[in-house]
Amino acid sequence: MAGSDAQFQLVTFQLGEELYGVDIMDVKEIVKTSAVRPIPNAPYYVEGIVNLRSEILPIISLHKRFHLKKLETGEEDNEYEGGFLILNIDDSKMGIVIDRIARVVTINHDDIKAPPQMLSGIGTEYIRGVVRQDSQYLIILDIRKLFNTKELQKIIEMK
Repeated sequence: MAGSDAQFQLVTFQLGEELYGVDIMDVKEIVKTSAVRPIPNAPYYVEGIVNLRSEILPIISLHKRFHLKKLETGEEDNEYEGGFLILNIDDSKMGIVIDRIARVVTINHDDIKAPPQMLSGIGTEYIRGVVRQDSQYLIILDIRKLFNTKELQKIIEMK
């Protein structure tokens, strides 16, 4: 979300019951769930690694990182589409586990509100803001603040 443009686009997704969004410019692609290979002695929130077209990527669980419940789905819920959002963070790629991809939305900068002090599970330091979307709120994540420099370096070195 750079510059003084009046609008920008977000890729939105569900984690548990909440709707989140990240800047489309930080998203490389969205992939269906594939086999994740665990890594011994990895931080608790690292699911493991995947081989995506001959590129080894670490996979992060924001559910574990922020103690969020996974989305509960029933048999009648055919459109459940979990997977990974592949992000570019400072020239490094990693995947985050998502419960369901939503859609790409265009947001006006003026519509973004400061996050409430306590927002179900994820601390406000990781949130750029909140936007009212239909009947719920869209929480805009700041992916560069999800991990401190040491954590990010450790995750990158796992490959």
